[in-house]
Amino acid sequence: MYEKNNTKRLIIAGLLLAIGVIIPTIFHTTGIPGNIFLPMHVPVLIGGFLLPPYLALLLGMLTPILNSLITGMPPLFPMAVIMIFELGIYGLVASILYRKLELPSVVALIISMIAGRIMAGLVVFILAAFFAIEMDPMIFVIGGVTTGIPGIIIQLVLVPSLVYSIVRYTTIDLD
Repeated sequence: MYEKNNTKRLIIAGLLLAIGVIIPTIFHTTGIPGNIFLPMHVPVLIGGFLLPPYLALLLGMLTPILNSLITGMPPLFPMAVIMIFELGIYGLVASILYRKLELPSVVALIISMIAGRIMAGLVVFILAAFFAIEMDPMIFVIGGVTTGIPGIIIQLVLVPSLVYSIVRYTTIDLD
């Protein structure tokens, strides 16, 4: 039984990783700004609700790396490095809050989004301190939130609805 569930989880993670590359690629090739609509975030957040914490973390970390290597977006340094930690925390925190602590999906989503942005700010602080990049952590976080408001709204509407539908109308279980 464990191997069957583990295989299913890996398939879900792989599918979400593929979606996490395909959707941003479509955005970039059509000129839709990714920093406004945050297309990489949605599959990672969904993964946080459907996958155990270790896989959700891995999904969040691999998604920006693969996007950067395949499409060049986000640029590997510093944006992909920042997003590796930000999206990794999105997946990890969403999974722990929803699957382990059984918080409502919207609450888990909001907390994971806040935690991810805090992590992004910490990474920017570290990069600025040790690599002398010209970025201010507070400006980065505030700018990311204000620029990404349309994407944040999409996440707040789409992610809980999709998670509910996936759990309710498919054979995917969360055990």
